[in-house]
Amino acid sequence: MPKMLKYFFIFLLFILLVLIRAYENQLFYDPYLTFFKNDYLYIDSPRREVLKLVFFTSLRFWLNTVISLGIIYLCFTDWSIIKFSILLYAVSFLALIAVFLYFVINPEQDDYYLFFNFRRFLIQPVLLILLLPAFYYYNLNK
Repeated sequence: MPKMLKYFFIFLLFILLVLIRAYENQLFYDPYLTFFKNDYLYIDSPRREVLKLVFFTSLRFWLNTVISLGIIYLCFTDWSIIKFSILLYAVSFLALIAVFLYFVINPEQDDYYLFFNFRRFLIQPVLLILLLPAFYYYNLNK
């Protein structure tokens, strides 16, 4: 694949990540979006439908994951890196969704800040930001 075409597709995939973030209110059910924009340390947890919330949070995670895997593939074109990334994303999802469910089912004001940060790993492509430099460094030392 020509370099300019590869860069174009990487740019396009980053735009998709930005669009998911920009239209999060319209695309996903998440009462915590407005909750965490306010002074959440001093108010009660919002009303929520747990099953619907978990579904849309999972959907958002997997959309970000597929796009992130596309970016990683275009950057490194190494299937061993993709396989490792898929495994890492799957294990991360299982661990993060378990913690997320705990915080959703047992909301306590003391845990809101911790919940906010765990939730961030599920709804934003934070793993991509960690993996790109890690794989770049791995390729340099390979």
